[in-house]
Amino acid sequence: MVTTEKQSVDKIDIKKQTNLFKNFDPAEDKILRIIDNDGKVINKELMPDLDDETIIQAYKHMLYFRTADQMAVSYQRQGRMYTFPPCMGHEAIHAASGMTIRDQDWLAPAFREVGIMLLKGVTMKEIFLYYMGNEEGSNYKKANHVLPINISIGSQFLHATGIGYSVKYQKKEELVFTSIGDGGTSEGDFSEALNFAGIWKVPVIYTIQNNQYAISVPVRNQTNSVNLAIKSYAFGLPGIKVDGNDFFAMYAVYKEAAEYAKAGNGAVLIEALTYRKGAHTTSDDPTKYRTKEEELEWDKTDPIVRLKKYMDQKGIWKENEEELIEKYKLDVDKQFEEAENEATYKLEDVFQHMYVDMPDDLKRQKNDYEQFLTWKESRK
Repeated sequence: MVTTEKQSVDKIDIKKQTNLFKNFDPAEDKILRIIDNDGKVINKELMPDLDDETIIQAYKHMLYFRTADQMAVSYQRQGRMYTFPPCMGHEAIHAASGMTIRDQDWLAPAFREVGIMLLKGVTMKEIFLYYMGNEEGSNYKKANHVLPINISIGSQFLHATGIGYSVKYQKKEELVFTSIGDGGTSEGDFSEALNFAGIWKVPVIYTIQNNQYAISVPVRNQTNSVNLAIKSYAFGLPGIKVDGNDFFAMYAVYKEAAEYAKAGNGAVLIEALTYRKGAHTTSDDPTKYRTKEEELEWDKTDPIVRLKKYMDQKGIWKENEEELIEKYKLDVDKQFEEAENEATYKLEDVFQHMYVDMPDDLKRQKNDYEQFLTWKESRK
């Protein structure tokens, strides 16, 4: 526990603050990994204490995430939904984070956190509504403390820091979770958010989902740092590089990070090394900047395959996977059809939630759009 106000890395000695963060120093480019690509445990002493049912549930979550993700891309290709950012390959990060975050905790998502959002209580119907351009897609009925999807790169880190400051100021027992891509670490918002996180010691868990590409820009052209976790040093925060396709490693680090933040020690920065298996969005063509050989090499690290191999070796998976996937498809399709048949939202909803009292410029925009709709209707 830090007692001095001086924000010096030497004074804080971030290496001594947590066991995992101490043993996997990003300055040495170490990476936390518990199972290998074949599902074999290679770090038994770090294996989180999870019963078989919890592991099975984690796998089911990941399987649902991927099924929903693939179907969302299909709906978009059919012209039934607007641009969608695939999350395939990020399932271990989402499951581990989503199984750690509590109902009272906050989630400030970017646009590639569908799995975490689902475990926080957001529904696929609401996600589909959002990508159909329906305002109700951000009106989460059963999800507590979840911000709307953030498209502006990096802004969610500032939101998370601000909420974290509020939580600490009000002495609430809440944490804040937020994520960013590797490209987002080059945004000023990233550094500004972490700078104040270090000063204020806010209870925020920041995750960099390093999926190797910011659209078409590879991470090697994004930074000259040895890794992205090392950036935590500049702000006096503990940082760690984790195998983001290893569910157990991600779960272990999130649990330790949550305990660290709950104890009043402040924020942490996690770099989750993963791979975006799909396109950046459905408007993107990754064949323009990635090779098939690279994709096949990363396929060996697939988070779902690795966890399934672990369960097979332990003999704990007994269910029919094909039947389970068909069940998930029916559920996702049902929610998509509900979203498609949702009543059109009121025009007022586009404008009324921005300010308590609508300013004149928004009133003019609303009036202009109403005139456009009247003109459009008259042409039928």
